[in-house]
Amino acid sequence: MKLPLNPTDIKGFLDHEEGLALQAAALERAPHGPCLEVGGYCGKSAIYMGPACAHAGELLFSVDHHRGSEENQPGWEYFDPDVWNAEADAVDTLPFFRKTVRKAGLEGTVVAIVGQSRDVASRWSTPLSLLFIDGGHTMEHALNDYNGWVPHIMAGGLLAIHDVFPDPEDGGRPPFEIYQKALASSVFVEERAVKSLRLLRRL
Repeated sequence: MKLPLNPTDIKGFLDHEEGLALQAAALERAPHGPCLEVGGYCGKSAIYMGPACAHAGELLFSVDHHRGSEENQPGWEYFDPDVWNAEADAVDTLPFFRKTVRKAGLEGTVVAIVGQSRDVASRWSTPLSLLFIDGGHTMEHALNDYNGWVPHIMAGGLLAIHDVFPDPEDGGRPPFEIYQKALASSVFVEERAVKSLRLLRRL
């Protein structure tokens, strides 16, 4: 499936091969129900999964407070001054996300939910065919995303987790820890690993 935009033109940390794996997962799962991502940032993952959802006549929900993760804050490794809103005195990626979705022609498919993942998940009731976790990388936030959203994945659905690094020298541990938690639950089986992306099937 052709991408609506060049992913290299969009801010974000998703590798192209990982994005294509997400697109394939969404193509398979979207006919069965909505997809949801935790952590939309500037919309890079949405241009991979969004067209697949549109093809199935389904929605992609994108949950993000758009104030940036811990590593996106001033003084940290992944701070980008372009997304700093001086008036708000905070990171604000929502305008970038909306621009990406608009330019990709996905405004009727990608639904931005601006808020804390834990708060939204606690009020969610719709079964999900695909869940992509790519939110905050502290243990607290990773566990909140896992515990809040994983119960909503339907049987046969897919759980995708980004930034899974078995070697702690390669990256933060919380995404790897929730990946291990999913495997230990006996509810999921791993189907595919693409660079730092892991795809698991709910039994």
